[in-house]
Amino acid sequence: MADRDNAVVNTIQQAPNLRSYLADMLTAQIESGDLKPGQRLPTEQAIMTATGVSRTIVREALAALRAKGLITTRQGLGAFVSNDPTPRSFSIIPNDLQSIDEVLRVLELRMGIEYEAAGLAALRRTQEDIDRMQDRLDALDKALEEGGYGAQEDYAFHRSILVATQNSYYGRLFDTFGNIMVPRQWARLDKMTSVERKRHAARMRREHHAIFAAIRDRDEPAARRAIRSHLSKSAARFEELRDATA
Repeated sequence: MADRDNAVVNTIQQAPNLRSYLADMLTAQIESGDLKPGQRLPTEQAIMTATGVSRTIVREALAALRAKGLITTRQGLGAFVSNDPTPRSFSIIPNDLQSIDEVLRVLELRMGIEYEAAGLAALRRTQEDIDRMQDRLDALDKALEEGGYGAQEDYAFHRSILVATQNSYYGRLFDTFGNIMVPRQWARLDKMTSVERKRHAARMRREHHAIFAAIRDRDEPAARRAIRSHLSKSAARFEELRDATA
């Protein structure tokens, strides 16, 4: 029993976000068939022994698998692979963003989605879309001017771009993620001086206004460049923060 348990989890190594890494490894073993439908997972103690992670990390990883419908738990018996271990849906939950490296991965995903969406929005947007985007942009400007994070307003503005593609799947995809796509817990405004906060707000306004102007003017190449520049600069700022706090 111990040998089998070790064989299942012996590829899990230390990583910056242990919970996500452990959950990803177990997910991969379920999807590959190494862990079969109905099979009992190793005990929490067995996983702890094989990987060296804490019981809290193991429980958080198993909770993530349960949320995705990959495993079920039975009182007093442990965790088992679901009979139909197909993820219910792809999602990003707050616990996934416990490290800057995870935030950077989300930004990579956003760049792939929003680069294409910005181009389509520039080609297809209606006056209603422009009015909606202007409203969201005004709300974001106000939140930044008042010294807030503007996470909700930022999310709403980016979603309005996806809506302007006239392809409902873009908006539905963002709705799956929710405003976790704008991880405000890493903005660290409380660590900035008054001057730094003003510079941050001005930079955010410039970048968002450039995106809006390109879509409004039906300039597809400029819209793609503006959204890519905005997300690339966001990634660069997170990389600087990661290096500074390493």
